[in-house]
Amino acid sequence: MAYAYDDQNVFAKILRGEIPNRTVLETEHTLAFQDIAPKAPHHVLVIPKGRYVTADHFALEASEAEIVDFTRAVGEICRKLGVQPGEGGAGFRTISNAGSDGVQEVPHYHLHILAGRNLGPMVPHG
Repeated sequence: MAYAYDDQNVFAKILRGEIPNRTVLETEHTLAFQDIAPKAPHHVLVIPKGRYVTADHFALEASEAEIVDFTRAVGEICRKLGVQPGEGGAGFRTISNAGSDGVQEVPHYHLHILAGRNLGPMVPHG
C-alpha cells in the first residue's frame, strides 16, 4: 500500500516550526508535546519526525533507529509524568487512531499518552 503523506497537516507544520507547541520531549527522531485539547490531566502527543501516516506505516517503513527512538521517548515521557504503574504511578493509556474507521484526524502518525485519572472503558460497549 502506498501511504500518501500530506505535508500541510498540522503536525508537519509543528515540526517545521510554523505552529508553536508546548514541547514535553524532543529527540533526534521524535517530538512530544501537550495536546491543545486535553482529554485527561496528562495528554501528550508523541510524533515521529519522519513522514509517516499511521502506526502500521511507521512500523513497516521506519528505520530501526526511528522505531527505537520513538519507543524510548514514550517510556521517558511516562517516567517524567510519574505515571508508570511499576514505579508508583497509577497508569496511563496510549492510543493511536488510523484511517477513517479509527477516526484519525491528523494524517501524521501520532500516539496519545493519557493519564492522571481513571479513563474508563477503552471503547463503549455496543
